[in-house]
Amino acid sequence: MTQGTTQLFSSGFETASFVASSGLLSATWNLIADLNAETPPNENIFWKKLSNESDLTIIAFGTTQNRVQPDLLRSSDMIDSPFEFLCSKKNPYFSLNQPAMSLFNDHRQRLGHLKSEIDLQKPAIVTGHGVGGSIASLFTLWLIEKMGLSDKPPLCITFGSPLIGDKYLQEAISRSSIWNSCFLHVASHRDPLVSSFISNDSYRPFGTFLLCSDCGSTCSENPDSISRLLKEMSTPNQGSQIPAYGNIVERLSSKAICKGSDVPNIAHNLLQASLVLQLPALGFSNSQLSQNNLVKDLERQELLFTLNKRKRFVPHKKLVEMKTYMAQLEWYKKTSKNRRTGYYDGYKNGFYPSDSEIAMFIMILNNYWKDMVEEAEIHPQKEGVPFRSRWLYAGTTYRRMVEPLDIARYYKDGGQDYICKGRSEHYKQLQKWLEEDQKMWREKQKGQEEDMKAELWREKQKGHEEDKKAERINRKNVQSMLTKDSCFWAHVEEALILLRKCKAAGSSETEKQEGRKRLEEFEEYVYGLLKNYTVSPEIFLEESSYMRWWKDYKTFKGASYDSQLANFMKEHAAYEKGEYDFSCE
Repeated sequence: MTQGTTQLFSSGFETASFVASSGLLSATWNLIADLNAETPPNENIFWKKLSNESDLTIIAFGTTQNRVQPDLLRSSDMIDSPFEFLCSKKNPYFSLNQPAMSLFNDHRQRLGHLKSEIDLQKPAIVTGHGVGGSIASLFTLWLIEKMGLSDKPPLCITFGSPLIGDKYLQEAISRSSIWNSCFLHVASHRDPLVSSFISNDSYRPFGTFLLCSDCGSTCSENPDSISRLLKEMSTPNQGSQIPAYGNIVERLSSKAICKGSDVPNIAHNLLQASLVLQLPALGFSNSQLSQNNLVKDLERQELLFTLNKRKRFVPHKKLVEMKTYMAQLEWYKKTSKNRRTGYYDGYKNGFYPSDSEIAMFIMILNNYWKDMVEEAEIHPQKEGVPFRSRWLYAGTTYRRMVEPLDIARYYKDGGQDYICKGRSEHYKQLQKWLEEDQKMWREKQKGQEEDMKAELWREKQKGHEEDKKAERINRKNVQSMLTKDSCFWAHVEEALILLRKCKAAGSSETEKQEGRKRLEEFEEYVYGLLKNYTVSPEIFLEESSYMRWWKDYKTFKGASYDSQLANFMKEHAAYEKGEYDFSCE
């Protein structure tokens, strides 16, 4: 056994005691009991909502159905699925219990009204017993779909509910630790409904399970361990009687943690010892544990589960690795500049071996940032914002460096209108998050009191000073900067296409007029970027696409053509030195 293994410990026993003593189980079960005591309406699904003085809302679901069949329905076969948000590129589909899903869909309109009444700015608990717990789980998933960055995640607590989906559903929910933590399933070792689908290997648990017996309880969020324990707890002669969860909750709440448990001699390390202490709480005797491989199997599954969690939660190490690939692109950018082509046109034309060699670095960087953006969408790194500043600005540098190369490939392959038809969603999100972060920073700088004129004036002066400082910095570093608008080259390519259409003999006068108008708008766009020193001077390299456009455009407009951009282009060399004075124009 390795040293790393001996340091692991399973805290399921302590977690179960904490949950049992928190009062959550009693509060939710009491509402379920109240719901069951009332005469159910003429509906297959019914519920009861309770709001207390602390703004906590609890919703208990019940159904007239006691059991459901194990048939599965694939998400790709669902019409107007409310859980499409769970799908991803890596996990494009999953399956749900078909009878439970049909029951949910039959009452979707009513459930939709209930969903609209729930304010996720305040804590909410959804609960249910048996098949009612399955509906509670589905409803909670629907609530998660509408959850914003500042909302409080809902908590779903089920009692004796059958599993509702396959391993792909479990993987989809487990992509986000927040989503996975929204589910707590209480299951008795004598409940036939809980283990009814466990023999079907297609089904898989998700969330946290609080497994209990007459002897005690333990918690686990490891789906493999939960599946194995449910199978061991399930016996052919356990009967069909549903256990009294009210009595179980009362017993769990009042039962003290045992302090003097002896660890059987089958435990060889701390992880095994902690597992052996938990299993008697589920009714396993020490002799049973010694005679089978349950402890060893659970130990192996806990090791794998812990290692996988460690891999998921060390993104900073991967970010450092990505910097080495960015350094390769920096080197390529510098080399391309020395060739007088620029890295955009160098990559697009592919005249040198290095032009194709960097494709691997682009692919690695794109895969990393696509995964990071997808992860941040479902699991924000910080409350209220998807990315911490370190990732946001690393992603911005990546976007400004790599997206131009993706644009080059897109137009080399004959594409048009990149921004509307070819741009990857992860680029859009990175840009959107940067703009939101900058907006928040500006609003913070303005201050909170609108009526404090002197303070606002100082802020305004400070803003002017910051703008001047930023301009000085841009001027000073203009040679090494990246163009701020990562879609700049897409606008250049569209301008080249427009110019060809304007010059084409077969174009109508209307098309030519529209083309001229859009070319003049492109001029204003370029000049605006230049005026703020937010364009890399690489665009002025002799063989660049921009210079090719400008030469053709200047000829098209005629020698006497005059505009702000035309005047600037006569002295653009001063821009490269950070010395061009736009205030004179």
